[in-house]
Amino acid sequence: MLILRLSSVICLLASPLFAQEDTLKLIETKRIEQQGKEETLKREEQRLNVLRKEVDEKIEAYTKLLAQVEASFKKVEQIKGEKLENVVKAYESMPPEDAAVRLSVLDNPTALLIMTRMKSKKAGAIIALMAPQKAAALTKSMTASPIKSQ
Repeated sequence: MLILRLSSVICLLASPLFAQEDTLKLIETKRIEQQGKEETLKREEQRLNVLRKEVDEKIEAYTKLLAQVEASFKKVEQIKGEKLENVVKAYESMPPEDAAVRLSVLDNPTALLIMTRMKSKKAGAIIALMAPQKAAALTKSMTASPIKSQ
């Protein structure tokens, strides 16, 4: 009977010790899991930082490329404008009769482009010498076009 009581007392005393060991093991397991999650998050953060850097570098490269394209486009537009101004000056320097004949055979968009950049007085003299159908078509286009005359 004494042995039975001693074993009961030992069980009662040992029970909290086992519970405490289980709790410590559980805490240690959770700590290890938490460390694993933190390491995973750090690696993911590093990966994302690398990707962010790559994206920023690509954005910078594309921005530079866009600036180069825009500069080239402006240069082309400038050259195109200079060439057009030379053509306009050439037509303005012609006698109105000659300019009227030459502009009459051009397609309407090209003739319109030239006429809208000419001085109004010169353009008027040229239109007066054109065939009525061509003059009417150009006049209609001039009033409908957003292109400004000088």
